Amino acid sequence: MFSKQQQKYVQSLQIKKYRQEHQRFLVEGSKSVQELLKSDLETELLLCTPKFFIENEKTFKKISIEQISQTELEKLGTLQSNDAALAIVKMRENTPLIADADEFALVLDDIRDPGNLGTILRIADWYGIKKVICSETSVDFYNPKVVSASMGSFSRIRVYYSEISEYFEKIVKNKNTEIIGTFLNSENVHRFDFPSSGYIVLGNESNGIGAEVEKLITKKITIPRFGEAESLNVGIATAVVLDNLRRRQ
Repeated sequence: MFSKQQQKYVQSLQIKKYRQEHQRFLVEGSKSVQELLKSDLETELLLCTPKFFIENEKTFKKISIEQISQTELEKLGTLQSNDAALAIVKMRENTPLIADADEFALVLDDIRDPGNLGTILRIADWYGIKKVICSETSVDFYNPKVVSASMGSFSRIRVYYSEISEYFEKIVKNKNTEIIGTFLNSENVHRFDFPSSGYIVLGNESNGIGAEVEKLITKKITIPRFGEAESLNVGIATAVVLDNLRRRQ
C-alpha cells in the first residue's frame, strides 16, 4: 500500500501551485502513459495495475515502478475510471522556442479551457507542428485535463510560456518572419498564400487575439462562414487553418 504521505504528494500534483513547486506532473490512463514511455520525458515513478505491468513490461525503461490496484489508482488521480497506470513525470524547462526557417509554430493568446488546449496540441501533432508558444494567461500545459485531452501528443510537442508581445518583440525581432493571426473579416484562409515558415496566432475563446498582440500581426486571415453559427471552437479553427496550411504547401 502507498503511504499517506506518498498519496498526498501524488494528489497535490493535481494543483498548479504544487506542480510548479515540485516541477512534476501527472500522466494518467493507458494511452497517455504508453505514449509517455516512448518519449524523452523523465518519469519519476510509474504506478500501474498488475495487468498493465504484464502487458507493457517490455516497453519499460529504467524507471521506478510500483504495482497497485485500480481502486488505489482512481483515488490518486483525476480520472473517474483508470484500470491501467498513473505516472509522475518531470517537467521540461520553460525554454524559449523559435520557428526554424522551414517550419511554423503555433502561438496561443489566452487560451483558458484545458480541453481546448489539449485538443490543439493533438491537432498540432497531427499536422506536424512541434512548437507551441502560450501566453502566461493561458491554461497550464501540465494540467491533467490538458494532458488527457492531448491523447499522448503532450509528449511530442514543445511548449514555451511567455508574455506574447514581449516574445515577438524580443525573441523573434528582426528575423523577418510572418506572424499570421486569425480574425473576422480578413483574408480568406482558403485563398491565402502561406509563406514557407512563420507563426500562426490563435486567440481567446471569447475575445480572440488581444489588442497588444494584434499590433504585431503581419498577416490577418479568416475562416469564411457560410451558415449562421456565431463562432467556431478554437480547436476546430486550429484544425481548419493547419489543414489549409498543409494543402497550400
